[in-house]
Amino acid sequence: MKFFRRKETPPVERPGPEVLAERFWCGWYEALPEVAAALGDREPQRVENQLCALVADLHPDLHFSLERGQRSIYAFVLSGQEDPRLRPYTDAWRAAAPAADAIWEYHDSVPPVPDPTQVTVNLGAHRIPLADIRVVAQVDDGVVDVAVYHPEMAALEPAARDAMTYLPLDAALGERLAATRLRRVETATTEPEDTIGLLEFRTLVQGLDGPENVGGAD
Repeated sequence: MKFFRRKETPPVERPGPEVLAERFWCGWYEALPEVAAALGDREPQRVENQLCALVADLHPDLHFSLERGQRSIYAFVLSGQEDPRLRPYTDAWRAAAPAADAIWEYHDSVPPVPDPTQVTVNLGAHRIPLADIRVVAQVDDGVVDVAVYHPEMAALEPAARDAMTYLPLDAALGERLAATRLRRVETATTEPEDTIGLLEFRTLVQGLDGPENVGGAD
């Protein structure tokens, strides 16, 4: 029997982020009528695979979501979860993005919730209003150490407790500002002294000196 050695295939060189971003937007425009119809029918799962392939072609480690917009009806949110390797791709995507209109807006990181105190999170049997979240914030040279408290925090399972520690901070600040400004984040199961609410916390962090990242293409 004669054995044949498999010929090694050289790695395929991917186009640069700018080329891939333009390719994404060409695919987006082609898919847009189908996406709009699926959202109008409240069946976003109809276009999930199509959009997953479109985003993976830009970079396989990127994530996306379809959300209610802040100023438009819908928002397309692309996230590299603040991985520096992915910033060239999200930056190129945002630079090539169309202007927001009445129907769509586009964000290159998870944006803050306009008013997080109006949000209630359901975790199993627990309904947790973010209005009841209290935060201790200590500023040190432009970054912030945070302890997060809620009256039901001690009753939550560890995974849910972790979620309720980070989720209110992302809701208040948005993904990019939270990654830039927060240093140590802890869970408090008993209420500390000198706490503030999420809106006051957002004002504090946004007021720090230095660059602010407020992702999203307007």
